[in-house]
Amino acid sequence: MGTTRTKPETMGESDVIDLLQRQHALIRNLFDEVERTTGDERREAFQRLVRLLAVHETAEEEIVHPYARRVLPGGVEVVDERLEEERQAKELLQQMDEAGVDDPNFMTNLERLRLDVLAHARAEERYEFVQLRAHTTEAERRSMAAGVKAAEAMAPTHPHPGVESATKNLLVGTPMAIFDRVRDVVRKAMGKQP
Repeated sequence: MGTTRTKPETMGESDVIDLLQRQHALIRNLFDEVERTTGDERREAFQRLVRLLAVHETAEEEIVHPYARRVLPGGVEVVDERLEEERQAKELLQQMDEAGVDDPNFMTNLERLRLDVLAHARAEERYEFVQLRAHTTEAERRSMAAGVKAAEAMAPTHPHPGVESATKNLLVGTPMAIFDRVRDVVRKAMGKQP
C-alpha cells in the first residue's frame, strides 16, 4: 500500500462528514504503513502521514470547526477540546520529525501518536460530526465538503507534474512549517486573509 494517497479533489463523498471520516480511514492506513516499513520506505511513508495530517487537520480547523463553533449547542467547548487534542498531536509529531525515523524511540512515539490521533478522530466523529449532521442541512454539508476538497487540492499531499517547486515549498520542512503553509493555502482558497 505504498501508494496510499489522499486525493480530495477525486473523492466521491459530497457530504463533509463522510469525506472527513474517509480521510480518518486513510490516516489509519498510513499509520499501518509507517509501522510495517523500514528505512527509506518508512521515512517516505511518515512524510506522507505528516502531509495528510497537515491538510486534513488544517481543513478541519479552517472550515469545519468554525462552523461547528457557531451552530452546535456547546460548540465552543466541543471545538476547543478538539483543538487541544490537535495541538498535542502536533507537538509529538514535531518531536518525532526532529528525532527522525531511525530514532530508537520512533516506534514507541508512533504508537503514542497513533493512539492520540485515533482518539481525536473518534472524538470528532462522536461529539462534533454527529451534531453537525443533526444541525446542518445537506446543502451546508455539501458546501463544506466542496470547500474542504478545494482547499486540500490546493495543498497536495504529493508532487504533481508541473508544480514541483510550489509543492516542494509547501510540503518540505518541519511538520509545524507544513501545517503553517497548508493553513495559508487553505485560507487563500477560502478567500480569507492568511
